[in-house]
Amino acid sequence: MLEPLIASLLSPMVLAFLLGITASLIRSDLRIPPEAYAMMTVYLLFAIGLKGGAKLEGVTLADFWKPLAAALFLSLAIPVWSFGLLKRFCGLDHVNAAAVSAHYGSVSAVTFGEALAFLGLIGVVVEPYMAALLAVMEVPAIILAIFLVGRAGLKAAGGGSLGQVVRELLTSKSIVLLVGGMVIGMLAGKKGAEQVGALFEAPFRGVLTLFLLEIGLVTGRCLGDLRKAGWRLIVFATAMPLAHGLLGVWLGDLCQMSVGGAAVLGTLAASASYIAAPAAVRVALPAASPAIYLTASLALTFPFNVIIGIPTYYAFAVYLALP
Repeated sequence: MLEPLIASLLSPMVLAFLLGITASLIRSDLRIPPEAYAMMTVYLLFAIGLKGGAKLEGVTLADFWKPLAAALFLSLAIPVWSFGLLKRFCGLDHVNAAAVSAHYGSVSAVTFGEALAFLGLIGVVVEPYMAALLAVMEVPAIILAIFLVGRAGLKAAGGGSLGQVVRELLTSKSIVLLVGGMVIGMLAGKKGAEQVGALFEAPFRGVLTLFLLEIGLVTGRCLGDLRKAGWRLIVFATAMPLAHGLLGVWLGDLCQMSVGGAAVLGTLAASASYIAAPAAVRVALPAASPAIYLTASLALTFPFNVIIGIPTYYAFAVYLALP
């Protein structure tokens, strides 16, 4: 457990993230232009999709239907019990409980990318279909969480219809880039992906490092909202990702995934969306408080997973794989 944790803490990505938080806390004038942040987001999402699609060459549904079923189960079950816990334990109303559970039922592509980078640093391989699981898990949980509010709740929250939400999700940049990149990767194949490998392979970790520097800056600015969040939400935003991550690893092991694959599935289950989910929630539940769902997902869960969660899920996957 200690060795992967140290490897994670000393990785350039995590150190850049911590630098961003530190710079924000000391009120440095360090800023990354919004245009650069937007470009890095496009790059990372498209690179994950493209590389994942290329790796699917020769892979059939029969090769990963069990992990796919586990991923779908997690994306549908997590928002349901999260919704109940957020109402009863955290004392949130229906609208805010649905907004937060939508974020936690969905997944974070950046956390996924960090998990792949961490495993790559320690030489652990993962199954070629992991990007497909990422794409599959992004949308269903958001729709289900909003459905839990009910039609009357959506109307009271002043939000759009479920159809509007679905359209917003399916046309969002995260879905278009991930799924579109996967389709391009599948059609081009590994040989086609090699033609642009100089842009999407070696620079990936470097761009991810700069992106995490910016996310660290944003996280540092969100830390002031922790007082408003309350201790119950803080407990939820750290304890539930850990529980979801361990559950995901266990399901991955049950599906006979490799150690790396089980660790990544656990990471997906533990992650919270902060790209696709906020956009959908703004359309469906505009009355929900961003100070609640963004503070929970970005200021608490993301740092927890990047610093502690990912090496923990890997260590648990190694433990389960022991004879």
